[in-house]
Amino acid sequence: MSETEALETHLQELRRGTVVLAVLRLLAEPGYGYGLLEQLNARGFDTDANTLYPLLRRLEKQGHLTSEWNTEEARPRKFYRTSAQGARLAGVLATDFRTVAAAIADLPEA
Repeated sequence: MSETEALETHLQELRRGTVVLAVLRLLAEPGYGYGLLEQLNARGFDTDANTLYPLLRRLEKQGHLTSEWNTEEARPRKFYRTSAQGARLAGVLATDFRTVAAAIADLPEA
């Protein structure tokens, strides 16, 4: 594995949990998959559809998201929204993220 490939792997691992938090925060307002994907990428959360859609299904199954179909447009879209349980999870994740970020900031430079 090249140094570049190893770096990409480590960055992907580091960002994986932050996407869950970002999704829960962004879906405080209803949104659909492709629109959410655009928002995430615009905000620096490099995510692809093969990652996002399974994540949305998993979070919905766990009760952190609710969904409903909008069939009023030419193409039906499934809209997601963070549930009360998901909002509580987002709060816990954000607090833990800040704690970890502070702990990292206190580490000596390599």
